[in-house]
This record gives sequence, C-alpha cells and structure tokens, in this order.
Amino acid sequence: MSESMTAEARKRRVSLRWKIAALAAATACLVVAAVGVLVHVWTVDDIRGRGERRVHNGALAALDVYKRSGVLSDGGELDPPRLPASLRDLSDDHVHTAFDEHVEGNSGPTAWGALRTDGPGSPVLAVPYNLSSEYHSLRRLDVSMAVASLVALLAAVPVAVYGAGLLARRLRRVSETAVRISAGDLDARTGPTKGGDEVADIAATVDRMADSLSRQLHTERRFTADVAHELRTPVGGLLAAVDLLPPGETEDLLRARVRDLRGLVEDLLEISRLDSGAEQVARARVPLGEVVREAVERTGYETRVAVEDAGSVETDPRRLERIVGNLVINAHKHGTAPVEVTVRGHLVVVRDHGPGYPADLLREGPRRFHTGAAERGTGHGLGLTIALAQARLLGAELVLANGPEGGAVATLRLPY
Repeated sequence: MSESMTAEARKRRVSLRWKIAALAAATACLVVAAVGVLVHVWTVDDIRGRGERRVHNGALAALDVYKRSGVLSDGGELDPPRLPASLRDLSDDHVHTAFDEHVEGNSGPTAWGALRTDGPGSPVLAVPYNLSSEYHSLRRLDVSMAVASLVALLAAVPVAVYGAGLLARRLRRVSETAVRISAGDLDARTGPTKGGDEVADIAATVDRMADSLSRQLHTERRFTADVAHELRTPVGGLLAAVDLLPPGETEDLLRARVRDLRGLVEDLLEISRLDSGAEQVARARVPLGEVVREAVERTGYETRVAVEDAGSVETDPRRLERIVGNLVINAHKHGTAPVEVTVRGHLVVVRDHGPGYPADLLREGPRRFHTGAAERGTGHGLGLTIALAQARLLGAELVLANGPEGGAVATLRLPY
C-alpha cells in the first residue's frame, strides 16, 4: 500500500511541477501580450497624433502661402479627388483632420488636414501626409517585441521549472514523511525546512502531528501492557479458586468465563509485546501443508482443509500456527459453516459462508475491541488484530475480503 501511495504522490508531484511551470509560462504570455497591446495602441495613437498635428500646421501654412501668392505649397491640393468624404463639405474656416486607412503599394495610411480657402463655397485646400514609414516602423516594433517576448519566455520557462522543482522537492519530503507515518512509522519526521513559508508550516504541522500520535500510541500501548500484567495474577487466582468449587453447572459456567478472561489477558499481553517490538522471529524451513493442518486441528473446530501443491516455507511455525488458528476461530465464531482452509503454493486461504466482513473493517482494517457487524457474532475483536500483526512480523501479507458468492475470505501470502 505504501508503495502505491508513493507512486501516486510522485505522479502528483510531477504534475504539480509542470502545472506551476505552465502557470508561470501562461502568466508571462499574458503579461507580454498585455504589454505588447498597450505599446502597440500607444504607438498608433502617437503616430496619429503626430500626423494630425503635422497636417494641421501644414494646412495653415499652405493656406497662408496660397492667399499671398496663389501658389500651393507643403503638398497642398485644391479639392483633391482622394480627399475623405468627411472633409469635402466643410461649413467653417477651421482646420479639420481625418485619416484614410486605405493602403496601396507603399502609400497609406494617410492623414489629411483641410480647410476652406475663402469661406463657404470656396475650394477646399487639403494637405495629405503619408504615414507608411511610421506604420512600417510600428510593424518592426511589433516584430521586435514578439521576438523579445519569445526569448524572455524561453528563458522564463526553465527558471519556472527549476523553481517548481525546488518547491516539489520540499513538498516531497513532507509527502514521504506523511506516507511513512500512515504506514505506522511514527518516528518519521520531516525536520527543519528552509524558506519559512507555507511549506515549512506544513512540515512543522506534520511533525507535530507525528509527535502527538506517537505520544498517544505510546500511552495506549503502555496502558494495554499494564492492564494485561495486572490482570494476569488475579486471573490465575480465579482459575485456582474455580478448581476448588464442587463439580456442577455453576463450576462449569465459572470455569468457561474465567477461561475466556484468561484468553483475553493473554491476547492483550501478546499485542503489547508485538507493539513494543520485543518479539523475535525464529525462522525454520517447514512444510506449509502440515503446519496448517496442525494449526486447524488445535482449534478444535470442524474445518475442511485442502492442500494443493503446497511446498515448504521458511518462517516461524509457532507464529504461522497462531495466524491460521486465529483466522479459523474467527471464521467459526463470526461466520457460518462450512469453514474451508485451502493451501496452495505459498498461499493459505480461510473462507467461511457467513455474511462476510463488514464494510468498515475492509475499509479501515481490524480495530481492537471492535467486532464489526452484529450479525458476525460477538467477541473482543483481537483475533484479526493479532493475525495482522504476526503476519507483518513474518513479512507476510494478510488480505481480508468478501467472496463473490458471499462469505469472508482471508488470504495469507507467505514470502518465498
């Protein structure tokens, strides 16, 4: 599970890195586009403003020369056929300007300035100014800005990718720490991170969470161990006292209840040893089929055992028997007969024909003192917890599932 979570985290990390780079590139493109449009619009307005001022002054100068000498100067023309329609019917003596966007060859756009030569009805004196050179410079400016923007973008994207990589590496440390903590390694810590930003805050929060979980778990384990040890002596005394009772129904009932209490105390002690890491594995090469048969027989329940091409495994036979015994007992107590045990290769499958494991157990795993659905019977909920802990200690994998035709299915996969 931890490997799949790590793989998913790696995919998200790479995706985040490129998303940040793409966002930086998109932002750069938007800034470049906005600046380019603003510069283009400002330049066009400046070209038109300068053209308008030039034809305005040119028209006044040409009119002055025309009135004094009758000669057209500064490119002035009388009622030229190319004059824009808005300048043909002027009603006052002021200079009016207009722009002709028509381009023909190297001519155009053109700015026009015009005014009446001598009041209403007189010819219109017009002065054109060809803006083609200015617009050619504008096109060169646009190309230059586009090239410069492309160069800047090509330089910005690697920088953005590098910066995103630095962020991804910092997030990777936090993610890997969180994965290790979720896998049960409560000693995992991210440690100090550079930057003093949100990532550092997240890392510190994860470390504080791990510290809190470690303290709580240590307290819980210590409490479990203390309770089990404290109960062991009085339970032993109860067993001795029961032996002194006269035979009868009361003695049988008390003996059964004290035996259940002793089993609970022994389970608590076993869990406390597994939690503390004090248990040591004594490995030996044993025939898997025979070990499973003996473990099933010791449970005292009628169980079908089928051995199909089972080989030998190197494991701790005592712990393997404990796992198989707990699974079989759990199947009989909480499931429905017949209970079947199949040994195939390095797999041990225990199946019953009851209602199956409850959904929360499959989703969250076995929990201590929690037996799941009421229809699966009663108990203290430690059998599956011990089986899973012993399987982890052996390096085996225990998978709990429900069969397609109903019933709970527990599959123990032993290492080769």
